[in-house]
Amino acid sequence: MRNPNAVLDNLNKKTTNPAYKFERLYRNLYNQEFYFAAYQKIYAKEGNMTRGTDGHTIDGMSLERIDKIIERIKNQSYQPAPSRRVYINKGQNRGKRPLGIPSIDDKLVQEIVRNILEAVFEPTFSNNSHGFRRNRSCHTALTQATKIFKGVKWWVEGDIKGFFDNIDHHILIKLLKRKIKDEKFINLIWKFLRAGYLEDWKFNNTYSGTPQGGIISPILSNIYLNELDKYIEEYKTLFDKGTRRQNNIVYTQKYKRLWYLKKKFADRKVLAPHNELTEITSEVKRLQKDIRTMSSVELMDSSFKRIQYVRYA
Repeated sequence: MRNPNAVLDNLNKKTTNPAYKFERLYRNLYNQEFYFAAYQKIYAKEGNMTRGTDGHTIDGMSLERIDKIIERIKNQSYQPAPSRRVYINKGQNRGKRPLGIPSIDDKLVQEIVRNILEAVFEPTFSNNSHGFRRNRSCHTALTQATKIFKGVKWWVEGDIKGFFDNIDHHILIKLLKRKIKDEKFINLIWKFLRAGYLEDWKFNNTYSGTPQGGIISPILSNIYLNELDKYIEEYKTLFDKGTRRQNNIVYTQKYKRLWYLKKKFADRKVLAPHNELTEITSEVKRLQKDIRTMSSVELMDSSFKRIQYVRYA
């Protein structure tokens, strides 16, 4: 059995070819080593001792149980259990967020699928995207904003209400098929999307969305939102205009006057009357104060336009 890291590295290298389609991803779910790696990843995470709808916890995993999962994967009888829906506080009195708790078996399989999807799609994601990605966070998003959002006059903050619950399954599958030509693997994704959830022990179908709390939900959301990232980046090339802003005439006048007064003060410091030096000093301080509150360029210059974009979601 091949080492999971070697398999994922190989997938990652192939995805740099935009025309390449992955045809044999499903067979990686026959590999015990992937399950061992997935177990090690999720075992120590907080909340994984919570029971899913099957009543099991992660500490009940065994080699025999893994082999049974692999057998069901091979004969395609594997069917994810409905997740158990609970509600958690959003904080700051913003209501509650639904959270789906998968069964332990499903967590293992989802972790393997997540790793495969990440290897295939991560290199294609935008540099402006910072949510749910390795070595990226709200801090890297803020760092990027600090670097590129200079001289910005207008800000637009966007928030997709109920995003995870409203992802269109058919659009998502269509996006997956752009790079994946493996019907068994695609069908497995369909099974997770349509597994449904239990709330107060009542079964509910899921016709759209990915369950918050599902291990594959973040990578699926990034695959979906990558289309938004690409659209904004393409629109930016059409929207951006000019090479630099025009100089602020008032700023330039005040700066030149300040430079002149400083030179005059230096030339006359010894010979000029005290009251003249006092007037020069007073005007210099006033000009310095004005300049500190002004921009050296016209912020509303109609000949210069830029869109800057950062996403953390």
